[in-house]
Order: sequence, then structure tokens, then C-alpha cells
Amino acid sequence: MEESSSDSMSNLASRICNQINSVFTKSTSTPSPFDVTVEEIAAVAGRRGKLFVYGVGREGLMMKALCMRLAHLGLSTHCVGDMTTPPISSFDLLIASAGPGGFSTVDAICGVAKSNGGRVLLLTAQPESGSSVKYASVVAHVPAQTMADDGGEVDGTTPLLPMGSLYEGALFVLFEMVVFKLASVLGQNRDEIRSRHTNLE
Repeated sequence: MEESSSDSMSNLASRICNQINSVFTKSTSTPSPFDVTVEEIAAVAGRRGKLFVYGVGREGLMMKALCMRLAHLGLSTHCVGDMTTPPISSFDLLIASAGPGGFSTVDAICGVAKSNGGRVLLLTAQPESGSSVKYASVVAHVPAQTMADDGGEVDGTTPLLPMGSLYEGALFVLFEMVVFKLASVLGQNRDEIRSRHTNLE
């Protein structure tokens, strides 16, 4: 009997979610990306500093989604490149993503942040070989497939998600966990968070 459309969709969704979940079951040589990210953001909030986010392509979209939720938490958060982005200082943190390890633009922006005294949290799947790591104050290792290792089998199977989709999906899930934890750490309830959502829509 042929699988119904809804069963097929459910099966595909489960396979994708399971593949993303597998990223968080892998051990890394550094503290978990969840712990590192929560600690760094909470520290900035404690010293009333500013947060900046940057990434390219689909990684950049995940960073913008994080920026939005951090603003909902009441933090001073900015996307690098926006016309209203203020200067970075020693009280502040740049959160940058370079899944494959490095991009020329990420390297340049991290370098500017570091030279102005800002801390740099780098999210990457390639902490050993990436060019962006040398600019990082701290690294959050997200051990997911990216464009850097696309094209072959992973753990004996052909990956369902192409190119950097697994890394980007893992970022989305990671950031949702981080925001959930930060709401508790910062003492923010749902009504306070909702009150900061834009009404200019």
C-alpha cells in the first residue's frame, strides 16, 4: 500500500528533526555550544553591554532570528550592517557564525570587533581548521555538516539535508534553547517578552 501524503510528510519531518537532534548528541572537545552561548550572553547582560550578531547566507538568517529574540528579552542587540548599528566596545560581544570555519567577511568583522576591545563568540563546525577561530575570544563548536564537508556519506549514510542545511537547522534549534534558558536567567516572563515585539506590522 502506498504511503499517504501526510505519512510521507511526517516521516520526512521526523528524519530531518532526527538528523538535527544528532548534532546535539555528539561530544565536542569544548564546553557545549549551549552553555558557552548562554554564559557569554548572560555576562554581557550583567555588565549592560551590547550584543552584535553576524553571519553570511542562511547562517546569517539564523543570526538575525537570534537577534530578534534577544531584543525581545530586553537586551541591546544589533545586526552588523544595519544602519542603526552602534560601535562595539570592551563591554560588548559579537556573536558570529562561520560554519565551514571561515569567510573573508566574518574574519574581517571579527577582526574589527577584537581590535576595538569587544569579545568575539564564534559559532562554527570547524574549530580546528577555520580561519575565523584566530579572532575568537571563545568558540562554540556546533558539530554539524556544512558546505565544507558536503558530498559524501556521514556515519555510513547519505545525509538527507544538503550543503549547510544541517548546521543552519542546528543553529535555529540551539538559539531556541538559548533563548528559553536566558528567559529564566534574566528573570523574563512571557508577557514581558511579548510586550517587546514590534507592533509596526
